[in-house]
Amino acid sequence: MKNKIFPTIITTIFLMIFIIFYKGLQKSNIYVPETNIGENIPVFKVKTFDNSDQISSRDVFKENKFYLINIWASWCVPCKNEHPFLMDLKNQNNIEIIGLNYKDNKINAQNFLKDLGNPYKTIFFDESGIIAIEWGAYGVPETFLIYDRKIIKKIIGPLNNKSFLEIKKLIQ
Repeated sequence: MKNKIFPTIITTIFLMIFIIFYKGLQKSNIYVPETNIGENIPVFKVKTFDNSDQISSRDVFKENKFYLINIWASWCVPCKNEHPFLMDLKNQNNIEIIGLNYKDNKINAQNFLKDLGNPYKTIFFDESGIIAIEWGAYGVPETFLIYDRKIIKKIIGPLNNKSFLEIKKLIQ
């Protein structure tokens, strides 16, 4: 009898441990920063990409106007993939595209724009990555649609056909 109880207890313990680990693997714990849609955009001062002048976000983002802020870098492969969508959006009259160059080498970023085109009206230079953190970004590329100085949509990852059509529909 003693010989049958010990293997049964060991088997039960291993089975319970297996079930706990299996259930743990099924639960996603990927962290996505919370973006409070409808909240005001962050207020910040940053250098511009072209001439390194200090500029305030209050001077750039006006009320009753659509803006698309795109966080990008020249070293980011998905940023290259989404670039044609930004170039298409550039031709829309009712939206202004702002770039936030993230932790990049300025010469590489200039070459990136020279090769692929520049869809941005203004580019902020976020050398340290602090401005992107204030936006709630945790990677590149990320894109925020803004209206009336409020975030109305956040797109994590590169723009694609679906997100491109969503943006066009929202700005109509």
